[in-house]
Amino acid sequence: MDIVFKALADPSRRQLLDTLHAQNGLTLTELVDSLSISRQAVSKHLAILEEASLVVCFWRGREKLHYLNPVPIQQISDRWIGKYEKGNLQALNDLKRALEEN
Repeated sequence: MDIVFKALADPSRRQLLDTLHAQNGLTLTELVDSLSISRQAVSKHLAILEEASLVVCFWRGREKLHYLNPVPIQQISDRWIGKYEKGNLQALNDLKRALEEN
């Protein structure tokens, strides 16, 4: 999970994920056009995202298409956000019950 946090720490990588969320299946050239950084920098960022399983690639002929894989982000949500949110929801439920009793 540390590799996912590392991948998400960089704003350019988050922007790549946002771009793929808006339109999946983009080539490197299409992703470069969406950012104001070099082709080499985008390639390096994509390699980190692939290593973290946040991006998966498929070949279509000579084109390498990049797709967002949201599963690691969901796992972070389940493990780190969900369990903390549970307490807040319980507190709101207790408050509602207390107010309804009065």
